[in-house]
Amino acid sequence: MKPLKLLFASAAFLGVSVVTAVAMELPANDYPTVGRADYVYACMQANGPTRDMLEKCSCSIDQIAALLPWSEYEEAETIMSVVMRGGDAQSLFHSPMLQKKIHTLKLAQVEAELRCF
Repeated sequence: MKPLKLLFASAAFLGVSVVTAVAMELPANDYPTVGRADYVYACMQANGPTRDMLEKCSCSIDQIAALLPWSEYEEAETIMSVVMRGGDAQSLFHSPMLQKKIHTLKLAQVEAELRCF
C-alpha cells in the first residue's frame, strides 16, 4: 500500500474509533435533539439571540440532561405547561407528587444556570 493511502486508511480507522468512543460515552438519558433545540431556542428568546447566549443556553441544557433523565424532564415540563395555561385542568396538577417533579426540574435549572451563566 502506498504511504498516502496508508495514511488515509489509518486516519479513517482512527476517526471511526474516536466516533465510537464518543458515542459510547453518551449518557443513557441523552435528550433527543429536538428537545435540546427547543430548550436552546426558548432560552435564546428569553435572553437574547447572540452567539454568547447560544453557548450558555446549550451548556444549560447539557447540564440539565446530566442531572435529570429525559422522561422526568419531559414530564415536569408538561406539568408546568398545563399549570401555566390555567383553566379547570390545571387544578389537577397541584398534587404534592407532581409539584415535587416541578421542584426537581427547577433545581436542575438553577444548577445549570450557576454552571453556565
